[in-house]
Amino acid sequence: MPLTRRHLLGLGGIATTAGLLGLGACSRAAPAAAETRPARQFEIMRSDADWRQRLTPAQYAVLRQQATERPWSSPLNKEHRQGTFTCAGCALPLFSSSTKFESGTGWPSFWAPLHNAIGEDRDVTFGMLRVEVHCRRCGGHLGHVFNDGPRPTGLRYCMNGAALAFQPGPAAHDSDAGWRVPVGSSPASGAR
Repeated sequence: MPLTRRHLLGLGGIATTAGLLGLGACSRAAPAAAETRPARQFEIMRSDADWRQRLTPAQYAVLRQQATERPWSSPLNKEHRQGTFTCAGCALPLFSSSTKFESGTGWPSFWAPLHNAIGEDRDVTFGMLRVEVHCRRCGGHLGHVFNDGPRPTGLRYCMNGAALAFQPGPAAHDSDAGWRVPVGSSPASGAR
C-alpha cells in the first residue's frame, strides 16, 4: 500500500504527540534549574553531597530536586494509624494523622498542616499556577496544596510519600491545627 499524504500527516501527528509526552515525563522527574525554587536560607542547611548521603535516591529526588513520585507508589497511602507525619529530611512534625484523608489521587493527602510546619511558594512549572509546599525548616519539597479538599478547610495538601516519614503514637495537635488559607487565596474562592 503506497504512503499517501493522509498517512504521512497521521504519522507526523503521532510522532509529535509521542515526543511531547516523552518530554513531559522527563521534565516531571527533575525540573530544569530555571523551574526550581530560588535559593534561600533555612534553619537546616546542608551541602548537596550531605543531602545525597542522608537521603534515599527517591527522597533526594523529591525533597531536593522537586520531583513527583508516581501515584499509588507510597506505602504511606495506606497508613491509617494514629501518629504524626514528619519531614523525611529533618524530622520536623508536619501533619497529624487526624487530618489525613483518602483523596483518591494516589498521594497521601491532608486537609491541614501543623502550625508553623510548612512554607509555600508559587509554582508555575508545566504551564500551571500552583502552590508548592515545602518544609519550613529544611526547605525540602513536599508537594502542592489545592482548593478541592474536605471541610473544615476545603484544602488538599497533596504530599509525596517519599518526602514524609511516619511516627506512630499520639497524633500531634495544635491549638488551631494549622488551619489557615494559603497565600493569595481562600478555599471558598477556588482561586489559586
